[in-house]
Amino acid sequence: MLRPEVSSTSPSAPAVSLSSGETRSPQGPRYNFGLQETPQSRPSAQAVSASTPPGTSGAAGDRSSSSSLPCPAPSSRPAQGSHFGNKRPYVENTLASNFTFGASSSSARETNYPQTLKTPLSTGNPQRSGYKSWTPQMGYSASSSSVISAHSPSVIVAVVEGRGLARGEIGMASIDLKNPQIILSQFADNTTYAKVITKLKILSPLEIIMSNTACAVGNSTKLFTLITENFKNVNFTTIQRKYFNETKGLEYIEQLCIAEFSTVLMEVQSKYYCLAAVAALLKYVEFIQNSVYAPKSLKICFQGSEQTAMIDSSSAQNLELLINNQDCRNNHTLFGVLNYTKTPGGSRRLRSNILEPLVDIETINMRLDCIEELLQDEELFFGLQSVISRFLDTEQLLSVLVQIPKQDTVNAAESKITNLIYLKHTLELVDPLKIAMKNCNAPLLRAYCGSLEDKRFGIILEKIKTVINDDARYMKGCLNMRTQKCYAVRSNINEFLDIARRTYTEIVDDIAGMISQLGEKYSLPLRTSFSSARGFFIQMTTDCIALPSDQLPSEFIKISKVKNSYSFTSADLIKMNERCQESLREIYHMTYMIVCKLLSEIYEHIHCLYKLSDTVSMLDMLLSFAHACTLSDYVRPEFTDTLAIKQGWHPILEKITAEKPVANNTYITEGSNFLIITGPNMSGKSTYLKQIALCQIMAQIGSYVPAEYSSFRIAKQIFTRISTDDDIETNSSTFMKEMKEIAYILHNANDKSLILIDELGRGTNTEEGIGICYAVCEYLLSLKAFTLFATHFLELCYIDTLYPNVENMHFEVQHVQNTSRNKEAILYTYKLSKGLTEEKNYGLKAAEVSSLPPSIVLDAKEITTQITRQILQNQRSTPEMERQRAVYHLATRLVQTARNSQLDPDSLRTYLSNLKKKYKEDFPRTEQVPGKTEE
Repeated sequence: MLRPEVSSTSPSAPAVSLSSGETRSPQGPRYNFGLQETPQSRPSAQAVSASTPPGTSGAAGDRSSSSSLPCPAPSSRPAQGSHFGNKRPYVENTLASNFTFGASSSSARETNYPQTLKTPLSTGNPQRSGYKSWTPQMGYSASSSSVISAHSPSVIVAVVEGRGLARGEIGMASIDLKNPQIILSQFADNTTYAKVITKLKILSPLEIIMSNTACAVGNSTKLFTLITENFKNVNFTTIQRKYFNETKGLEYIEQLCIAEFSTVLMEVQSKYYCLAAVAALLKYVEFIQNSVYAPKSLKICFQGSEQTAMIDSSSAQNLELLINNQDCRNNHTLFGVLNYTKTPGGSRRLRSNILEPLVDIETINMRLDCIEELLQDEELFFGLQSVISRFLDTEQLLSVLVQIPKQDTVNAAESKITNLIYLKHTLELVDPLKIAMKNCNAPLLRAYCGSLEDKRFGIILEKIKTVINDDARYMKGCLNMRTQKCYAVRSNINEFLDIARRTYTEIVDDIAGMISQLGEKYSLPLRTSFSSARGFFIQMTTDCIALPSDQLPSEFIKISKVKNSYSFTSADLIKMNERCQESLREIYHMTYMIVCKLLSEIYEHIHCLYKLSDTVSMLDMLLSFAHACTLSDYVRPEFTDTLAIKQGWHPILEKITAEKPVANNTYITEGSNFLIITGPNMSGKSTYLKQIALCQIMAQIGSYVPAEYSSFRIAKQIFTRISTDDDIETNSSTFMKEMKEIAYILHNANDKSLILIDELGRGTNTEEGIGICYAVCEYLLSLKAFTLFATHFLELCYIDTLYPNVENMHFEVQHVQNTSRNKEAILYTYKLSKGLTEEKNYGLKAAEVSSLPPSIVLDAKEITTQITRQILQNQRSTPEMERQRAVYHLATRLVQTARNSQLDPDSLRTYLSNLKKKYKEDFPRTEQVPGKTEE
């Protein structure tokens, strides 16, 4: 969709001041319920938070429903003529010159950016230019998309960076248009801006806002450049630096933050950059939404960068956390494995947890306690699941309720009425949820159950019931929901409303009667149907009848046919639909007035819904974890300083294959923190690496893991280097992409990282590849990070002679005789064993079973033999190296035992005795072991 470019000097363009608190239409009544909704300056952002019913994703409104028409109120005298009419409101589609998005007009004229503009929600190929439109008013927009987004984007983010000595200090503020919660963060980042990019990828924004000084022509900041490079498909907007005002940001928080979360003021009062970001964000959101947030209505929280683990977007893509790399519509992902949620809020929480796993062991264990109880208590599990599945999207409901439209349109009225019915439906589920949780024992479940005891739930529901009919409820189907909205308000509250509803009833009855008469007139089986787009129309199925001359009567127009079903209307029916809409606007307006008065009375109590929303989404996610456990033999993880997995398997592979995947053991400690994994092609190396990362993430979000036993060390960062594809967008070859990814890991890894590297250095010649791999390994060995390094360079395996914390592992294969081709074939076992692989020239063996000519394979074998004889040297370790290695391993095992052992004295004595025997076996036979060292 193209936005009109309106000059700020145009005499016919009335300015809309963004600095004012209210936008007024220059003509027409305040409550103009015309046929056209007033468009906003940002239709894409508005569309996200508009009147789609929470939890329905708009599906109900698109369906046609056959009219078993509900019984309206008895008819009486007709209503008086509508005082709204069909006037279209005056459309203000210009921006104020005093709130200029982007740079000055002179800058715009000097910059040759394409003038084509695409809305953030539109699809299609992004423009390669990187920028969209730059006008004196709009600024310019860079387009972007997150590769890891599994949901339609609805988050707007403001980013600001300090200048001068404060460069690298980042302030961020984000708001989800479907969830009235603002998240603030402020942190120091390095020159790679890894934290900023990762946080933005996780948020998967609809739009990114930055200061215009960050993107001055010819002098843009590195942060701005990196964001536009990484987000080529997201709408990017620049606004003047003056709107990033920390004083105004603090005022916004004091004005809008609900009392329960007001402690955030103490956290952020000295965080100048996140305060500046929230000031610009709220001013911009109010402008594009054409509405303001009600005082004391928003949940505002501060999130430090140390509360969750960091998973960069490349790793999320490599591990297929949210999107399958082969087919984006396929649910063979970690999200697909764990997602048995029943509500949109639960699904969003699961998604954010997968991308940002927890690092606090106490919180994780509280979640695991809940899952354990849900698995043991079937009544609790099924009772909770039954109630939770009836909840709508509570977060989106809240988002709509706390916004006050600046202009009252028919859509705004209908949305408020709908959401009040949803609110009543939601509050009526609080008591069933309390009953389902009354006997729970887990501390977290008890805490959530306690939050439901809030008396405000009852107060709000009672106030609603004084105005809204008891039987007004959420129903599927657009006609059913329309009827609920018409008759939501009790009778005798507004006499004119009662009259308008009786008129509406008469019109609906007349429509049904007219269609019945038409059926009798033409002897056709006509039935009344309804859709939100067409209103009432006629449907007919021609199963058992034959149309005269295979045509419908000429009275019927707008005919469409699907298989043997006809849909059509008539001129009289179109007129009656218009009368019906006119009556409906009258009803909605008067109902809206009553609803607005009711909402003003319950605003002071509505904050308890934030607790309810949090409770429902968390319970939904925990139920989803428990559900996943019932479908497979998952085990509860422990948390120590060791990564130990007994017979673990790949959770996504289990979902894909009919048989259970081959299970393998994993053991990584501080004393053996670097695993080099070798094996032939297709032996399972890459799958094994991904399996470890997926199990780590599952454990840190509070889920059970696919294994017989598991223990994990908390990983604060998870890095992967797995993909080997070229990147055309950034003009990067396979090798250059490898180097960029490994450089990112080396810059950001620390002692608490989990690093997975698969076949580094394959994009260049062998000598350089080995050299780079060796240097990277030595650097990573200087850290205490847990590293798994899969490679085909067998020369790397001898690094264990220099570093005792290196362990060699390999995937076994078996050689079997292929009787049909009279050749030896490789049988993959997918079993991991200690030591380096004994398979030599397995690449040649793979080539041999392919369609390569035999003469080529034979020549390759001869050449390989000659090169191997020249390059490979004897790199066996000396007895002294073996002795030092054994002492090192003994020491690390003793330290680990002292930290984590829960054995009784007799069992501990037995364990230490076995450890002593193993220590002796690890010595070279020629060495004499000193007795004192053994002790």
